Amino acid sequence: MFGVQHDPAEPMWRSSSYSSGNGQCIEVRDDLPGTVPVRDSKAAPAGPCLFFEAEAWASFVGAVKDERL
Repeated sequence: MFGVQHDPAEPMWRSSSYSSGNGQCIEVRDDLPGTVPVRDSKAAPAGPCLFFEAEAWASFVGAVKDERL
């Protein structure tokens, strides 16, 4: 198997493909049913998280993509 190995016991955080790596981005997880944790990438791994209902998060992301926000 090629690529980065990931321990399944550890949470899988991801950031946008548009992130530039300068520390000005957020990270999200999508492995918790009905909930989307969001954190500041600069505060990882032990920093605080905000938790959103999955439906509210999807609505927010949709509004950003549609340039309504």
